[in-house]
Amino acid sequence: MGTDLKELEKRMQSAIEALKKDLGGLRTGRASINLLDPVMVEAYGQRMPLNQVGTVSAPEPRLLTVNVWDKGLVISTAKAIREAGLGLNPAPDGQMIRIPIPELTAERRNELAKLAHKYAEQGRVAVRNVRRDGMEALKKAEKDHKISQDEHRHKSEEVQKLTDRFVKLVDETLAQKEKEIKTV
Repeated sequence: MGTDLKELEKRMQSAIEALKKDLGGLRTGRASINLLDPVMVEAYGQRMPLNQVGTVSAPEPRLLTVNVWDKGLVISTAKAIREAGLGLNPAPDGQMIRIPIPELTAERRNELAKLAHKYAEQGRVAVRNVRRDGMEALKKAEKDHKISQDEHRHKSEEVQKLTDRFVKLVDETLAQKEKEIKTV
């Protein structure tokens, strides 16, 4: 058959999931536990994701808390959050770290929107790379006489439709995130 559409679709879906994860880390005016996903904490002589040293929750719309499991890691966890470039100022309180989510300035909203566009472009590129792989596999299959010219043309159209669908999904995901960034 040359190329498996289901496989291409799965790879394109992975690109969408990666985009959603990246966008989930962008701060809107609302507290989201995903906001702290990129934070890495110095713990036990190595760097670990924040979710491996404590429980993150959003008890209020403008507040995140991290319940650090090991009392000895509270200071290094707070430091990691402060230095993660998210514009957050954590306040340790026993084993709990309170992280108020400040209002977004217009300038910060624009920076976040630009970053969201950059992530979306990476998503589009990832989808197009999967398309290119699929098209090359089809070309090779025809050259090796595994599929006919008509089959090649038909499958190429299917791969293109799949690509268009996923690029549209990237654009919709971006539009949704921009709306979240602009409205608080």
